[in-house]
Amino acid sequence: METQYNLRKFVPNDLQAVMQTNRVCLPENYTDFFFVDLHQRFPETFILAEENGKILGYIMCRIEVGLSNMGLGGLMRKGHVVSIAVIPQARRRGVAQAVIKKALEGMQYYRAKQAFLEVRVTNEPAIALYKKLDFEISKTINGYYSDGEDAYVMTKKLA
Repeated sequence: METQYNLRKFVPNDLQAVMQTNRVCLPENYTDFFFVDLHQRFPETFILAEENGKILGYIMCRIEVGLSNMGLGGLMRKGHVVSIAVIPQARRRGVAQAVIKKALEGMQYYRAKQAFLEVRVTNEPAIALYKKLDFEISKTINGYYSDGEDAYVMTKKLA
């Protein structure tokens, strides 16, 4: 039987392991300052999944103020999923879903009214997961990624 991973908030000592996970999983890489800055500003939404001291995945978010992506009118707080990654050997175990749910709770702690993220239009497993979590495609951004691929913006209303 496989051991159960646990979720916890990022701490500064996790930086190198999180950056390594980011490099292994995603073509979009960030500076150490970027990770630390998001952690300092929004610690409730920077969540790790860990098993036996090894990081399986992470999610980091920020809270922004802007117009609703769902036509709700007016300015509002929105939780933006900046980056989410799960190492290949830990996929299909519910890690991504678990860290997203925990981050959504963190967004509500910051009084966000909706959550949104960008996802590659070809990333069908991720799109299916986000739909399962009640995200809806709200628009397409042409050429969003550095390699020219389009992104869907997916949005979810928060309670």
